[in-house]
Amino acid sequence: MALQLLKPSLETLPGFVDALERGWSRDNIGLEKTISSDLAWIARDAAGFVASLDDIEARGAPITLPDGSQAQRLPGYNRWLWDGAFCGSIGFRWQPGTSELPAHVFGHMGYAVVPWKRGCGYASQALRLLLSDARAEGLTWVELTTDPDNIASQKVITNNGGHLVEAFDMPPAYGEGVKLRYRIPL
Repeated sequence: MALQLLKPSLETLPGFVDALERGWSRDNIGLEKTISSDLAWIARDAAGFVASLDDIEARGAPITLPDGSQAQRLPGYNRWLWDGAFCGSIGFRWQPGTSELPAHVFGHMGYAVVPWKRGCGYASQALRLLLSDARAEGLTWVELTTDPDNIASQKVITNNGGHLVEAFDMPPAYGEGVKLRYRIPL
């Protein structure tokens, strides 16, 4: 089966839960914290969890930043990579009317493929599919960040027309170390 991007649903949630229980996370920064938080939310309110992954009108609660301050939520959504089974997720967020992002947001898109499906080209395919959505929102470019040693992610981005914009120091509250910012013109 060809790779598809599916809107998260209760029907496909068991594949997502299985991936979490096997140590995968949709968030590469707070891996264990996100896994535990996602599993607890799903156990408490599976329908609410699934609904939270699709907020194109930014109606969700404000985002709490690492310093405790609040920031307005951006429109965004997640899609699950699916080849007949759960393969990972890709998310897209944007600021209406501009390609720019607020300073606390380090990219328009992020993706995570489950370890047992890596090497199949799924991240490149998913990003390519999602770029059409960014165009439809009127964006002229999107930015993605990755680690300097994450060669696979860099290839995903460059395979989709991305070019390196800069290396920068991630603010300590968001992690540590140097990150690479790429831009894909639309």
